[in-house]
Amino acid sequence: MIFSVTILGSNSAIPTLQRNPSAQLLNVNERIFLVDCAEGTQLQLRKYRIHFQRIRHIMISHLHGDHYFGLLGLLTTFHLLGRKDEIHLYAPPELEEIVRIQLEASLTRLIYPVTFHPLVADGIQPIFDDERVTVHSFPLLHSVPTFGFVFREKIKIRKIPATRSYAYCSDTAYTEGIIPYIQQVDLLYHEATFMQDMAEVAAEKLHSTTVEAATCALKSRVKKLLIGHFSARYEDLQPLLDEARKIFPETYLAEDGEIFNL
Repeated sequence: MIFSVTILGSNSAIPTLQRNPSAQLLNVNERIFLVDCAEGTQLQLRKYRIHFQRIRHIMISHLHGDHYFGLLGLLTTFHLLGRKDEIHLYAPPELEEIVRIQLEASLTRLIYPVTFHPLVADGIQPIFDDERVTVHSFPLLHSVPTFGFVFREKIKIRKIPATRSYAYCSDTAYTEGIIPYIQQVDLLYHEATFMQDMAEVAAEKLHSTTVEAATCALKSRVKKLLIGHFSARYEDLQPLLDEARKIFPETYLAEDGEIFNL
């Protein structure tokens, strides 16, 4: 059974020719989730030959543009391709009005249903549950209301010794408050916008450094760590990886196009 994470975008606010801003695609036992949807996400879906009509659930972590400016374009493309299947959108509550205004301004009436599920910043909250996977949201520490997500496989396959889990922590300052929500997951994605020599800038902007991401992984006793949301100032990501691995050796770069199988 599949449990995979495809990196569609790994940069922070400014895209580069090598790295798009934030977006990831999860396949959990054929349940397909899009997590964040920066500008250019639908091009990334095509570039990596992903059948994006299979997407049923879209999670938006927060309302900074580098995490949702690609959403309206994707919803419109679904419309133009004649989609009929429902989309479930999990996001801060303000996004529903934003999408409504944009669709009305363009005189677009989607031919498929979109169901909004407003996220609540009150500890860990269940947002999706079926016979194969559960998904919970939890608050992060950023300049606007921001949410992380944890995906846990629900069924236990005979040949797999344990169910698998993945946690996504997008824009956030270092906070140990999230540890109870993500502890012992198989794979943790934690933003690492800056290297440690820019810790003051990271704190001011409510972002994390490589060292802070690795420390969170260590204290949460996760198996593996993905770092991403890299500042465009870094062309070479190897120094970020090296710095994080000094604290948490099982650290990997969330680079565009990479697929991580749990």
